[in-house]
Amino acid sequence: MTGSLEVIAFANQKGGVAKTTTTLNLAAAFAEQGYRVLCCDMDPQGNLTMSQGIDPDNLKESMYDVLVNKMPIRQVIHKREVDVACASIDLAGAEIAMSTMIGRERSLERALREVSEDYDYCFIDTPPSLGLLTINALTAASRVIVPVQCEYLSMRGLIQLQNTLAMIRENLNPNVEIQGILPTMVDTRTLHAKEAIELLEENFGDRVFASRIRKTVRFAEAPVKGMSVLKYEPDGIAAHSYRQLAKEVLANAHR
Repeated sequence: MTGSLEVIAFANQKGGVAKTTTTLNLAAAFAEQGYRVLCCDMDPQGNLTMSQGIDPDNLKESMYDVLVNKMPIRQVIHKREVDVACASIDLAGAEIAMSTMIGRERSLERALREVSEDYDYCFIDTPPSLGLLTINALTAASRVIVPVQCEYLSMRGLIQLQNTLAMIRENLNPNVEIQGILPTMVDTRTLHAKEAIELLEENFGDRVFASRIRKTVRFAEAPVKGMSVLKYEPDGIAAHSYRQLAKEVLANAHR
């Protein structure tokens, strides 16, 4: 582990694809391996913040203050099972508030510099859009993991995301790459899921992770308790899937 911070964004402009679930549980799997991980909640819905038992409505300071008022990011980090730079609904107004700022796409990248020695990894949960908050995440990141629900419709968004990434590489961050596409909410019993995964592999080849995140009620239950599935049901299939994914992400990083 080096002193340099590796930033991974979890992005897909389609909602409901298990972005937050993946951000949190992969972070928990990395933490189990001894890595120091910061989760950064860039979604105004604050689901990542809530999934660690923090009420976004009661926060005095959040990522809004970091992005708009240049507050040090340390002031909005809450230490729970993993460390979370918290979001609140205020973040919904950040795009408008930042619209006149010079260098607005780099606000998050600048904020993360001050904690680059404190963590090995920063995992960023992004909102389901390709607006300024997501662009900040993609500008700060070196890698992008794209959770995709195994349905044809959710794959269309991948093309738009690739176009946005191409634009970001050209103008803001030449180094950002899609590290992998993660099939989520897989119902292994259906032919549709099998066909959807085949289609993904046809289009994206070895960029599709071998790990599969299956559908399970545990993903809904764990956040209610304010914990990851790895803590909620350590020996369950959901926890196992994210541990496998962690191995894959780490192996890819060192290729």
